[in-house]
Amino acid sequence: MIKKISVEQKIRKYTNGQLFDTVDDIVTEFPLTIFINNQEFATMVCTPAHFEEMVIGFLASEGVIRFLDDIKAFTIDEHAGYAHVTLHADVTTSQQYYSKRFIGSCCGKSRQFYFHNDARTAKTATTNLSINPDQCIKLMNDMQKRSTVFQETGGAHNAALCTPEKIVVTRTDIGRHNALDKLYGYSMMNQLSVRDKIIVFSGRISSEVLVKAAKIGVGIVLSKSAPTDLAINLADDLNITTVGFIRGQSFNIYSHPERIING
Repeated sequence: MIKKISVEQKIRKYTNGQLFDTVDDIVTEFPLTIFINNQEFATMVCTPAHFEEMVIGFLASEGVIRFLDDIKAFTIDEHAGYAHVTLHADVTTSQQYYSKRFIGSCCGKSRQFYFHNDARTAKTATTNLSINPDQCIKLMNDMQKRSTVFQETGGAHNAALCTPEKIVVTRTDIGRHNALDKLYGYSMMNQLSVRDKIIVFSGRISSEVLVKAAKIGVGIVLSKSAPTDLAINLADDLNITTVGFIRGQSFNIYSHPERIING
């Protein structure tokens, strides 16, 4: 039987000068190995939920597929931890570039990319969407209220795909990239337009997270935490608005502030 998202673990706890035995909820870690056309492609360490969304989103973000119809067959063996994907075409080109270092020019757009696939598949945002400060704060609060696995275990990242007014879908995973891949897979499987959507995220906006958002195609990323300098540079290049440290009634806007409209 497939593992649960969290399990109870006996622990010894120290608090207020006392040691005592109790139980704690621990988030589950699960390896899923992806085979493409019968060849091993990658192993993802993840939370055991929404496997199909995660795999489809991951393959799309890596440029292996562009459309859902690129997949001829898809099966998941949850007991063994395998995902078998058969494509209509081979993936020689994608495998050649997967996780290979990208050496860019010293000037021009996208000079900050680490990997070839990122340079090939990240999209420059074209959205005209805007959002006001109250909506930023409300979306973050609403996502945190839905983050039950994090509340129980403290060991998961949360991501949500939203309109300015409401959350469309939320996903949880121990891997922040996996949570975003699940959103990407969900949008592809449900033919959901993402150009007019926002990503709300619980973790740090690293360059990898920013690139994931660019591959999905959104133009606004809201986070509870901080960005890195490389993420901000990429956001400037890719026309993405990044907002961090959304806590209480304040936040910081790091790139393309014109989409955050007060009033």
